[in-house]
Amino acid sequence: MLAFYMIALAVAVVDQTLKSLVRLYLEVGQSAELWNGAVLLTHYENSGAARSSFQGYGTVFMIIGLVVIAGLLVARRRGHIEGTLLTVATAVLLGGAAGNTIDRMLFGKVTDYLVAGDGIMNAADLALSAGAGLMLLDTLWRAWRGRGQSSRHHFTG
Repeated sequence: MLAFYMIALAVAVVDQTLKSLVRLYLEVGQSAELWNGAVLLTHYENSGAARSSFQGYGTVFMIIGLVVIAGLLVARRRGHIEGTLLTVATAVLLGGAAGNTIDRMLFGKVTDYLVAGDGIMNAADLALSAGAGLMLLDTLWRAWRGRGQSSRHHFTG
């Protein structure tokens, strides 16, 4: 149980640390390359959602973030999150939601810095995507395992 909270805390701390470094060393709009250009960082402040949609709705997204965090914690407390993969997925998702919600609470917007294709994101966004992907993987794994078990019951002849 402690591992769940430690994973979520680690994700949020890494996210907030990286965002603090970006705010400290890069002006908004300024870019920097890492590892001979393999990674491009650009400091951007986003008051909206993914792909800069819904600009100016930071308070709405902060409230949504708080609801998501509360929902994940309640689900965990009530025992709805079972299994190692789902536990890790939910903890990573919780840490990502917390990272962006902290930004919205403190600054009214989210600091983004990782340029990927035509988008820009941060570590919390990556955690949200990874957590959702792991949840999908857990769902598929459970369905696959369940299908194998239920098919055995049909051949009891």
